[in-house]
Amino acid sequence: MAGLYLHIPFCKQACHYCDFHFSTNQSYRFELCQALTEEIKLQQDYLPTKHLESIYFGGGTPSILSEPELDLLVSVIRETFHISPGAEITLEANPDDMSAEKLKHWHQVGINRLSVGVQSFDDGVLQSLNRSHTSHTALHSLEAARTAGFNNINLDLIFAIPGQTHEQLENNLSLVEKIRPSHISAYSLTIEEKTAFGKWSKTGKLVPVGEEQSAQEFERIMDWAARCGYEQYEISNFALPGLHARHNSNYWLGVPYLGVGPSAHSYNGSMRQHNHPNNHQYMRSIAARMIPATLEVLTPENQVNEYILTSLRTSWGMDLSRLQNLSGKYYPELKAQLDSFIHLGMLINETGKVKLTRKGKMIADRLAEELFLA
Repeated sequence: MAGLYLHIPFCKQACHYCDFHFSTNQSYRFELCQALTEEIKLQQDYLPTKHLESIYFGGGTPSILSEPELDLLVSVIRETFHISPGAEITLEANPDDMSAEKLKHWHQVGINRLSVGVQSFDDGVLQSLNRSHTSHTALHSLEAARTAGFNNINLDLIFAIPGQTHEQLENNLSLVEKIRPSHISAYSLTIEEKTAFGKWSKTGKLVPVGEEQSAQEFERIMDWAARCGYEQYEISNFALPGLHARHNSNYWLGVPYLGVGPSAHSYNGSMRQHNHPNNHQYMRSIAARMIPATLEVLTPENQVNEYILTSLRTSWGMDLSRLQNLSGKYYPELKAQLDSFIHLGMLINETGKVKLTRKGKMIADRLAEELFLA
């Protein structure tokens, strides 16, 4: 089992909060897609298997790709790897790109899951985020997607947005409840230094939402999701029964994946690889048949820390027997720390699987850092 991630580093405009790698200059988009196909060929032996259980077109904005560009990428993937029957093939889409023609084409090339960047259904909030769509566009695009045959749809939502009221959050949740997507990803807005929000925060033009309000909004979303029948199987991800995001779940479960494109990450079980986030450098390197990446061989300590970080974020939890095998001599110290967090009500031990409590979910990253091996 393995996955493939393709980073499409182009957007129509820059959202005020986003620090992912992208460019708004699309003049060389087809050339970069050609470079992606060459990297796929160059890296075809990176994974321990050529059988793909999941493919994920991320970015950036993959939905801006033209039919010839997407056809090129899909054809090379099919020529290079074996795509398992029933594989999950996801494309991230912005609502304003989701025309009937594009939706039909995506369906034809084998895309069977959409991840739609709605973020909010409030036009004022969307404008403050510098999103390129309106609430009406989002609602129309989701209806069009279902008409085109897409039943497995994720909605991205952002909470803890400066200026967003409690009423606006409730209206968002009410609309999502009516739409009833198969999956919801809900992220607390993080103010990143190199974004417009980051610059405005430094000058006082923007006041970030406080931890208390952010926690209250997150708790409200968790309560709402549980009432509506969604399982919170990872801190930020909620799914209807049997509809977990397989590709993203594989990240948390330690399944190997290949990432192609500038800034893409890869993992093959013993090593991580991070492509450099520069489009033109990437294309030059691929043209010279070189992978522009930084390699990291995982030490035993790295493997323990990664397992702690990823497993604690999930509803499956941390398997103590696996942690003991990974950590060896460090296990008694880790077990003592885990027991102290259990005593504080942050974690719970369910027959050898340590999981976050509601209280622990509010500070999951902080708990993981406390457990990390130096």
